[in-house]
Amino acid sequence: MRLFLFIVAIAVSGLFSSCPQQVADDLQKVEHESSAPPAADRQAVLVELFTSEGCSSCPPADRNLVFLEKQQPVAQAEIITLAFHVDYWDRLGWKDRFSSPLYSRRQQIYTEALNLNSNYTPQMVVDGKSEFVGSDSGKASKEISKSAESAKALIEVTAEENHLKVKIRNAPRHGEATVYAAIAEDGISTRVERGENSGKTLEHISVVRELKTVGVLAEDKNELEVSSDFQVGAEWKPENLKVVVFVQENQARRIIGVGKVKLR
Repeated sequence: MRLFLFIVAIAVSGLFSSCPQQVADDLQKVEHESSAPPAADRQAVLVELFTSEGCSSCPPADRNLVFLEKQQPVAQAEIITLAFHVDYWDRLGWKDRFSSPLYSRRQQIYTEALNLNSNYTPQMVVDGKSEFVGSDSGKASKEISKSAESAKALIEVTAEENHLKVKIRNAPRHGEATVYAAIAEDGISTRVERGENSGKTLEHISVVRELKTVGVLAEDKNELEVSSDFQVGAEWKPENLKVVVFVQENQARRIIGVGKVKLR
């Protein structure tokens, strides 16, 4: 069963476990949510992790992502995280329920843009410009700090009922770019039964449930307003959902703006 939700519900990642009537009651309690641009002394930086529950070297990278999101260790950066679970590990003993060929393809595009030999996990990508092994916390802090020095667009994300509104202002000079919205889920735990992580319980944050294109920012434009409706999976928990909106150059793959909104 699929439920249409106050897109506020899309604003923080999770799985609906409530009965339909309870969900409806809860939705009526949800108020208008709107993100605000980061504080003037903190620049929003997007950190993507390509990972898999079937990869034995991925749990330390998953923990690193949790640390970056929750502890915000780089003083000048507002770190916004997304975890993309790739599907090429699924044939090796454990089917990752969050994996998608779409996310493997997204990683492949980075592989080509960054002149790498092949995809690998765990891989962390900062603002579409630098990549490294996802468990390397020192490298993560260094690249995030460096990226925080770059000018970015201001992005305001508003969630009301089942509708998402995005306002983009003051975008830096850029090539043609795509505006994406990712529905992501926090607070996920999986007991792995088979494969390289057999017997382990894995904790996840910012797991991408859906990645959607919501607009295009032309090369000669520095502002844009777009909106989109969303459908939320019946098993997602609204209290754990968030929406991350980011603007990415189509050729260079540089992130020129990122913002998020979540359900309280």
